[in-house]
Amino acid sequence: MANLYLIPITLGESELNTVIPVSHRETILSISHFIVENIRTARRFLKQVDREIDIDSLHFYELNKHTDKNQLQAYLEPVKQNFHIGIMSEAGCPGVADPGADVVRIAHEKNIKVIPLVGPSSILLAMMASGMNGQNFAFNGYLPIKKDEKSRQISFLEKRIYSENQSQLFIEAPYRNMQLLEDLLQTCQPHTKLCIACDLTLETEYIKTQTIAEWKRSKPDIQKRPSIFVLGK
Repeated sequence: MANLYLIPITLGESELNTVIPVSHRETILSISHFIVENIRTARRFLKQVDREIDIDSLHFYELNKHTDKNQLQAYLEPVKQNFHIGIMSEAGCPGVADPGADVVRIAHEKNIKVIPLVGPSSILLAMMASGMNGQNFAFNGYLPIKKDEKSRQISFLEKRIYSENQSQLFIEAPYRNMQLLEDLLQTCQPHTKLCIACDLTLETEYIKTQTIAEWKRSKPDIQKRPSIFVLGK
Protein backbone atom coordinates (compact mmCIF):
# COMPACT_ATOMS: atom_id res chain seq x y z
CA MET A 1 0.00 0.00 0.00
CA ALA A 2 1.19 3.52 -0.73
CA ASN A 3 2.15 6.01 1.98
CA LEU A 4 1.36 9.57 2.98
CA TYR A 5 4.58 11.61 3.23
CA LEU A 6 4.81 14.86 5.18
CA ILE A 7 7.30 16.96 3.21
CA PRO A 8 8.90 20.03 4.85
CA ILE A 9 9.87 22.89 2.57
CA THR A 10 12.14 25.90 3.00
CA LEU A 11 11.09 28.80 5.24
CA GLY A 12 11.93 31.29 2.49
CA GLU A 13 14.46 31.84 -0.26
CA SER A 14 17.17 29.74 1.35
CA GLU A 15 19.47 27.25 -0.36
CA LEU A 16 17.59 23.95 -0.49
CA ASN A 17 20.51 21.72 0.49
CA THR A 18 21.19 23.73 3.64
CA VAL A 19 17.81 22.92 5.24
CA ILE A 20 16.41 19.83 3.45
CA PRO A 21 18.37 16.53 3.56
CA VAL A 22 19.56 15.41 0.13
CA SER A 23 18.19 11.94 0.91
CA HIS A 24 14.63 13.34 0.61
CA ARG A 25 15.08 13.89 -3.13
CA GLU A 26 14.48 10.27 -4.15
CA THR A 27 11.37 10.05 -1.97
CA ILE A 28 9.90 13.31 -3.27
CA LEU A 29 10.50 12.32 -6.90
CA SER A 30 8.62 9.04 -6.30
CA ILE A 31 5.44 11.01 -5.53
CA SER A 32 3.02 12.18 -8.21
CA HIS A 33 0.11 13.38 -6.04
CA PHE A 34 0.53 16.33 -3.70
CA ILE A 35 -1.81 17.96 -1.18
CA VAL A 36 -0.54 21.53 -0.83
CA GLU A 37 -1.41 24.80 0.83
CA ASN A 38 -0.39 26.79 -2.25
CA ILE A 39 0.10 25.20 -5.68
CA ARG A 40 2.47 27.90 -6.93
CA THR A 41 4.75 27.53 -3.89
CA ALA A 42 4.67 23.74 -4.21
CA ARG A 43 5.59 23.78 -7.89
CA ARG A 44 8.49 26.16 -7.22
CA PHE A 45 9.80 23.92 -4.43
CA LEU A 46 9.62 20.80 -6.61
CA LYS A 47 11.59 22.60 -9.33
CA GLN A 48 14.26 23.28 -6.71
CA VAL A 49 14.37 19.57 -5.90
CA ASP A 50 14.83 18.69 -9.57
CA ARG A 51 14.93 21.24 -12.39
CA GLU A 52 14.06 18.49 -14.89
CA ILE A 53 10.91 17.38 -13.09
CA ASP A 54 7.82 17.17 -15.30
CA ILE A 55 5.54 19.44 -13.29
CA ASP A 56 2.63 19.04 -15.71
CA SER A 57 2.49 15.31 -15.04
CA LEU A 58 1.88 15.85 -11.33
CA HIS A 59 -1.44 16.19 -9.54
CA PHE A 60 -2.06 18.94 -6.97
CA TYR A 61 -4.90 19.26 -4.49
CA GLU A 62 -5.20 22.54 -2.59
CA LEU A 63 -5.73 22.47 1.17
CA ASN A 64 -6.19 25.83 2.85
CA LYS A 65 -8.84 27.81 4.73
CA HIS A 66 -11.03 27.89 1.60
CA THR A 67 -11.05 24.11 1.11
CA ASP A 68 -14.29 22.23 1.69
CA LYS A 69 -13.48 19.69 4.44
CA ASN A 70 -15.74 17.19 2.68
CA GLN A 71 -13.16 16.99 -0.14
CA LEU A 72 -10.38 15.69 2.08
CA GLN A 73 -11.43 12.04 1.89
CA ALA A 74 -11.16 12.22 -1.92
CA TYR A 75 -7.65 13.69 -1.69
CA LEU A 76 -6.44 10.33 -0.33
CA GLU A 77 -8.07 8.21 -3.04
CA PRO A 78 -4.83 7.82 -5.10
CA VAL A 79 -3.49 5.58 -2.32
CA LYS A 80 -5.97 2.93 -3.44
CA GLN A 81 -4.19 2.87 -6.83
CA ASN A 82 -0.87 2.53 -4.96
CA PHE A 83 0.20 6.13 -5.57
CA HIS A 84 2.18 7.78 -2.79
CA ILE A 85 0.84 11.15 -1.63
CA GLY A 86 2.87 14.08 -0.28
CA ILE A 87 1.63 16.94 1.89
CA MET A 88 3.39 20.30 1.70
CA SER A 89 2.79 23.43 3.75
CA GLU A 90 3.36 26.99 2.54
CA ALA A 91 6.58 26.95 4.56
CA GLY A 92 8.22 24.60 7.04
CA CYS A 93 6.64 21.41 8.34
CA PRO A 94 3.14 20.30 7.31
CA GLY A 95 0.68 19.45 10.05
CA VAL A 96 2.21 21.93 12.53
CA ALA A 97 0.21 25.18 12.63
CA ASP A 98 -1.02 24.00 9.24
CA PRO A 99 -4.28 22.55 7.81
CA GLY A 100 -2.43 19.39 6.72
CA ALA A 101 -3.22 17.91 10.14
CA ASP A 102 -6.80 17.26 8.98
CA VAL A 103 -5.60 14.99 6.17
CA VAL A 104 -3.17 13.19 8.47
CA ARG A 105 -6.01 12.44 10.88
CA ILE A 106 -8.07 10.91 8.07
CA ALA A 107 -5.05 8.90 6.90
CA HIS A 108 -4.73 7.32 10.34
CA GLU A 109 -8.43 6.48 10.31
CA LYS A 110 -7.93 4.74 6.95
CA ASN A 111 -4.80 2.90 8.17
CA ILE A 112 -2.61 4.70 5.64
CA LYS A 113 1.01 4.79 6.77
CA VAL A 114 2.09 8.34 7.65
CA ILE A 115 5.80 9.15 7.22
CA PRO A 116 7.13 12.54 8.44
CA LEU A 117 10.33 13.73 6.75
CA VAL A 118 12.97 15.81 8.52
CA GLY A 119 13.09 19.52 7.73
CA PRO A 120 12.99 23.06 9.13
CA SER A 121 10.40 23.98 11.78
CA SER A 122 10.40 27.66 12.66
CA ILE A 123 8.74 26.86 15.99
CA LEU A 124 11.48 24.48 17.11
CA LEU A 125 14.29 26.62 15.69
CA ALA A 126 13.01 29.65 17.60
CA MET A 127 12.62 27.64 20.81
CA MET A 128 16.10 26.16 20.44
CA ALA A 129 17.68 29.58 19.95
CA SER A 130 15.72 31.47 22.61
CA GLY A 131 17.61 30.28 25.68
CA MET A 132 14.26 29.79 27.44
CA ASN A 133 12.66 26.69 28.93
CA GLY A 134 12.49 24.05 26.21
CA GLN A 135 11.16 21.38 28.60
CA ASN A 136 7.75 23.04 28.84
CA PHE A 137 6.52 25.35 26.09
CA ALA A 138 3.35 26.13 24.15
CA PHE A 139 2.79 27.40 20.63
CA ASN A 140 -0.26 29.69 20.58
CA GLY A 141 -0.52 30.55 16.89
CA TYR A 142 -1.86 34.05 16.20
CA LEU A 143 -2.91 36.38 18.99
CA PRO A 144 -6.21 38.33 18.72
CA ILE A 145 -6.17 41.32 16.37
CA LYS A 146 -8.20 43.72 18.54
CA LYS A 147 -5.89 45.64 20.86
CA ASP A 148 -7.78 45.05 24.12
CA GLU A 149 -8.23 41.32 23.43
CA LYS A 150 -4.60 41.04 22.41
CA SER A 151 -3.42 42.74 25.60
CA ARG A 152 -5.53 40.39 27.72
CA GLN A 153 -4.10 37.38 25.91
CA ILE A 154 -0.53 38.63 26.33
CA SER A 155 -1.12 39.11 30.07
CA PHE A 156 -2.61 35.63 30.31
CA LEU A 157 0.37 34.05 28.53
CA GLU A 158 2.82 36.01 30.67
CA LYS A 159 1.17 34.69 33.84
CA ARG A 160 1.64 31.12 32.56
CA ILE A 161 5.37 31.77 32.20
CA TYR A 162 5.65 32.29 35.94
CA SER A 163 2.87 30.02 37.27
CA GLU A 164 3.74 27.00 35.09
CA ASN A 165 7.34 27.77 34.06
CA GLN A 166 6.11 27.47 30.47
CA SER A 167 7.66 29.36 27.55
CA GLN A 168 5.05 30.91 25.23
CA LEU A 169 5.48 31.09 21.44
CA PHE A 170 3.26 32.92 18.96
CA ILE A 171 3.32 34.51 15.51
CA GLU A 172 1.78 37.45 13.70
CA ALA A 173 1.10 38.41 10.11
CA PRO A 174 4.44 39.98 9.08
CA TYR A 175 2.88 43.34 8.25
CA ARG A 176 1.61 43.59 11.86
CA ASN A 177 4.90 42.63 13.54
CA MET A 178 5.83 46.10 14.76
CA GLN A 179 2.38 46.67 16.25
CA LEU A 180 2.60 43.35 18.11
CA LEU A 181 6.05 44.29 19.39
CA GLU A 182 4.67 47.58 20.70
CA ASP A 183 1.81 45.76 22.44
CA LEU A 184 4.29 43.35 24.06
CA LEU A 185 6.45 46.21 25.30
CA GLN A 186 3.44 48.04 26.73
CA THR A 187 1.84 44.99 28.37
CA CYS A 188 4.62 42.77 29.71
CA GLN A 189 6.63 43.24 32.92
CA PRO A 190 10.09 44.82 32.46
CA HIS A 191 11.94 41.67 33.60
CA THR A 192 10.03 39.26 31.33
CA LYS A 193 12.21 38.00 28.51
CA LEU A 194 11.28 38.21 24.83
CA CYS A 195 13.01 36.39 21.98
CA ILE A 196 12.44 37.66 18.45
CA ALA A 197 13.38 35.07 15.82
CA CYS A 198 13.14 36.57 12.36
CA ASP A 199 13.89 35.25 8.83
CA LEU A 200 14.94 31.87 10.21
CA THR A 201 17.39 29.90 7.99
CA LEU A 202 17.72 32.88 5.61
CA GLU A 203 20.79 35.07 5.06
CA THR A 204 18.99 37.89 6.90
CA GLU A 205 18.29 35.71 9.97
CA TYR A 206 17.95 37.68 13.20
CA ILE A 207 17.56 36.06 16.63
CA LYS A 208 17.86 37.94 19.91
CA THR A 209 16.61 37.45 23.47
CA GLN A 210 16.38 40.38 25.89
CA THR A 211 14.19 41.60 28.72
CA ILE A 212 11.23 43.80 27.87
CA ALA A 213 13.07 46.71 29.49
CA GLU A 214 16.05 46.17 27.19
CA TRP A 215 13.86 45.89 24.07
CA LYS A 216 12.27 49.26 24.94
CA ARG A 217 15.67 50.92 24.52
CA SER A 218 16.24 49.52 21.03
CA LYS A 219 13.61 48.01 18.74
CA PRO A 220 14.56 46.09 15.57
CA ASP A 221 12.80 46.70 12.25
CA ILE A 222 10.96 43.40 11.71
CA GLN A 223 8.06 44.76 9.70
CA LYS A 224 7.02 42.40 6.88
CA ARG A 225 9.64 39.81 7.94
CA PRO A 226 8.43 36.34 9.01
CA SER A 227 8.96 36.18 12.77
CA ILE A 228 8.28 34.04 15.81
CA PHE A 229 8.03 35.57 19.27
CA VAL A 230 8.92 33.72 22.46
CA LEU A 231 8.07 34.96 25.95
CA GLY A 232 9.82 33.40 28.92
CA LYS A 233 11.90 33.99 32.00
